[in-house]
Amino acid sequence: MNILSMENVTKSFTEKMLFEQVSLGIKDNDRIGVVGINGTGKSTFLQIISGHIEPDSGNISRRNNLTVQCLPQALEFDESMTVLEHILHGEHLLMKTIRAYETTAHQLHEAPNDESLQKRLIEYTERMDALDAWNVEIQAKSILSKLGISDIERKIGELSAGQRKRIALAQALIQPADLLILDEPTNHIDLDTIKWLEDYLSQLKGALLLVTHDRYFLNRVVNRIIEIDKGKLYSYDGNFEYFLEKKTLREETQTSMEEKRRRLYINELAWIRRGARARTTKQKARIARFEEVKMSGTGKEIAREQLELPVAYRRLGKKVVEFDNVSKSFDGLTVIKNFSIKISPTDRIGIVGPNGAGKTVLLNLVAGLIAPDKGDISIGKTVKIAYYQQNNEDMDNSIRMIDYIKQTAEYVETSSGYTISASQMLERFLFDGSQQHSFIKNLSGGEKRRLLLARVLMEKPNVLLLDEPTNDLDIQTLEVLEEYLEYFQGAVLVASHDRYFLDKTTDRLIAVKGDGRIEFYNDLGAYGSSMMAGEPKSGQQSKMMRRPARVNQKTKFTFAESREFAQIDSVIGKLEAELARLTEEMSGSWSDYVSMRELAAQQKKLQAELAEKIERWVYLQELAEKIERQ
Repeated sequence: MNILSMENVTKSFTEKMLFEQVSLGIKDNDRIGVVGINGTGKSTFLQIISGHIEPDSGNISRRNNLTVQCLPQALEFDESMTVLEHILHGEHLLMKTIRAYETTAHQLHEAPNDESLQKRLIEYTERMDALDAWNVEIQAKSILSKLGISDIERKIGELSAGQRKRIALAQALIQPADLLILDEPTNHIDLDTIKWLEDYLSQLKGALLLVTHDRYFLNRVVNRIIEIDKGKLYSYDGNFEYFLEKKTLREETQTSMEEKRRRLYINELAWIRRGARARTTKQKARIARFEEVKMSGTGKEIAREQLELPVAYRRLGKKVVEFDNVSKSFDGLTVIKNFSIKISPTDRIGIVGPNGAGKTVLLNLVAGLIAPDKGDISIGKTVKIAYYQQNNEDMDNSIRMIDYIKQTAEYVETSSGYTISASQMLERFLFDGSQQHSFIKNLSGGEKRRLLLARVLMEKPNVLLLDEPTNDLDIQTLEVLEEYLEYFQGAVLVASHDRYFLDKTTDRLIAVKGDGRIEFYNDLGAYGSSMMAGEPKSGQQSKMMRRPARVNQKTKFTFAESREFAQIDSVIGKLEAELARLTEEMSGSWSDYVSMRELAAQQKKLQAELAEKIERWVYLQELAEKIERQ
């Protein structure tokens, strides 16, 4: 049975139609991911479901007493509140009871002899017992801790935008709800927190509706995908992988139908041009059919033309960027310490680490926007850097998007010598011809980010810096960017928390630890293993590397030792093979936090067992050599 039903809903803004006559039902066990390019109305769709926006027409019916909790993109705060006060704010009976209890307890502390307050506190205590509300505050603190918020008494007005986003997410998670709605919950949180959130939502009771660009996240958390495309809703009962399979089949079918329509249109056009006379019923019917076929193709763009990517670039010499013992601090806090690296022309480097650790600082040093405190940074003479930053540059909202792109270049060359116009570049980044003359002020936040990305790539760079490119970009735009990077002939450095994007576009990682340390990893699997298993403390050798003790003065094998010595090479070989298989499995399980944790535990156990067998082999081998010398 549906907890919420949408019937024949239509919504438009100015001249843009977002949805037209769409219907949808949400069940209590649905975990729905909403996908679609920026500007199609994903956030508006969530707001209509939550009741914050009314549709132009159509009906939305909700189950009686349905509770909905929403994390919107546009956040509102009472800046005088503390973090904990904001988390516990809400109209649910549980939240009201906790606040009433806390207020009464505070008042009684100020007037301990007030009998009316004493009586009231007893009443609220009984209500807290009945609602099992005592653990809510503990749970809130736990969620805040997982989201990297430790000072719960701090005022909201003192927090950064990223911290506010995480606090709003914590509030959405802690509030009781039959339907939880999350708009881009993975923005502004790091890899560890994203994996924790995946696990938390996978165990959550009730219905879930969310928008996110994180494809691994979608694949693990949701059991249904809703695609918004050209004013229509398409529903797929499965995760993101299932959606991709079925969407491909749907588009193939549509392409086939469009090709048949095109052939029919050509035939009918030829007949009309031969001079048809509307004198018979048959001729009138055929003219009517021609008009119908012609109109059926209006505004339809089933198969997008695959323009050649603008992969021509300026010649890049052997020297790109070199860091020599570079250090950088802010307000006495060391962000980068004695860091050295040589970036080659073919490097594809991902930059990972917790929020605030220094990923953007590292990119800013490469871009020359800030200078190091110590050490040297040298840039090759042929290097042309383009930098896609987290914050939108100051766009002139009064100009049209095509003019904005042309400010950088009107044409770029491809590797084959062809040219691509600014208009074609916009088409490649999902702005069709009817949109290109729109004013920037009419674009959504995500569309502005997409436009900025197109402009950055029009600069024809040979070194590309990307700072959190997946924030606020839709999945289709990320696919275009990934394809661009596949053909891009130059160095790429990308800071991101998006595991899918990093897996697809980088071949090694730099992990910024936040205490000045920067370490290298081959891939996300290796980085994830280090995060799961923990790193050895300074000066502490792993058991694997410890030198075994010398054998004692024994001069012969026992029967058991003789049998063990005969079998130990085979045992060690099997352990090494199992460890290699497990390591390979871990490299493909980065997106599954629960599986990764189990595999890391198995790996740790196997490594300890192998180390023990190696120690034993050394002991038996030395004893065998001693016996042989006698």
